[in-house]
Amino acid sequence: MKVFADTNFLVSAFATRGLSADVFQVILAEHQIMTGEFVLTELQRVLTTKLKVPAKIVREAEQLLRRHHIEPVPDQPLEIKVRDEDDRWVLESALRTGAEVLITGDKDLLDISEKVTELKIVSPRMFWELIQK
Repeated sequence: MKVFADTNFLVSAFATRGLSADVFQVILAEHQIMTGEFVLTELQRVLTTKLKVPAKIVREAEQLLRRHHIEPVPDQPLEIKVRDEDDRWVLESALRTGAEVLITGDKDLLDISEKVTELKIVSPRMFWELIQK
């Protein structure tokens, strides 16, 4: 399955132990992970400035992700109404990759999942349950 990882999910996967880290490992092993340049920029900012993750670890995380599909920043964001403007860029990036699933812990994205019919928007827990079936 083609899985687009958003910033929220990747921060959890790299900065904590738990479900997101486990889901990330399963995606790497059994699915096709993808993300976008827009997400990588956000990820680097959050890991370094908010969470104070050492630069070496942030570089290693980015290098790992760059071994997979990274969608360039789109020319324009998706034309959909969402609370956080950045989510429109993430959605457009995910759609351009041809992903089947967008995995996120972002409540705003999860709340609009019915409005985006081209891909499933799921939480890490929902993804875990989906692949267990």
